[in-house]
Amino acid sequence: MSMTAHTGEKRRNLVADVMQALGAEIAEGTFPPGSKLPSEARLTERFGVSRTVVREAIAGLRADGLVAPRQGAGVFVLEQPEEPQRPFHIIDYERISSVIEMLELRVSVEMEAAALAAQRRSPQQEEAIFDAAAELRRCAAQDQPTKEADLTFHLAVADATNNPRFREFLEVLGLSMIPRAALSLTERTGAPDYIERIAAEHERIADAISAGNSAAARDAMQDHLRNSMSRYRDLIRR
Repeated sequence: MSMTAHTGEKRRNLVADVMQALGAEIAEGTFPPGSKLPSEARLTERFGVSRTVVREAIAGLRADGLVAPRQGAGVFVLEQPEEPQRPFHIIDYERISSVIEMLELRVSVEMEAAALAAQRRSPQQEEAIFDAAAELRRCAAQDQPTKEADLTFHLAVADATNNPRFREFLEVLGLSMIPRAALSLTERTGAPDYIERIAAEHERIADAISAGNSAAARDAMQDHLRNSMSRYRDLIRR
């Protein structure tokens, strides 16, 4: 590497370091929106770099929409727009009907996922489904949260379709598709066997997929999600 190239790479690394440090301070509120960044001279002294490095770092922050210069006044931090809520994440957990709406959507998608998984799963994918079903029981037996294991099971079924769009859809939903933790469902229903019923339903789905029975897998997934709707409707009646 030539001396010129080495010098250029070193400057780029220094610029990245300054950008990262200032960007983190902006994100943390050390420099809140509307505040003025320190002068070039102060930043040069603070980071031990040249003014050229500072100017390039500020230009990078400006390109990222974090700061903007004001003629004769300096460089100021910009107000960042609020990140819009992702689709399907606007769930009002105080309205059980909102949760049921989500489950109705899942029924239509995941019934077909289970049917396709029964046709297309590989041995490794089948094993992942059974492992996820067993993990839910293990978490329950050790009095650990089960929502991650629950989500993992449904993602394993989605993977076994060998159509990546099913996983993408469920990943958009994320843990919002497993709302029982937010609702404290077990405590509110007074049903200590609640997780046991979910585990048994998962195992029925896994068995149908393993048997290559698309109709049974579809029915088992439908029963599982409709049973979940019934449990949430019990909350409304209570």
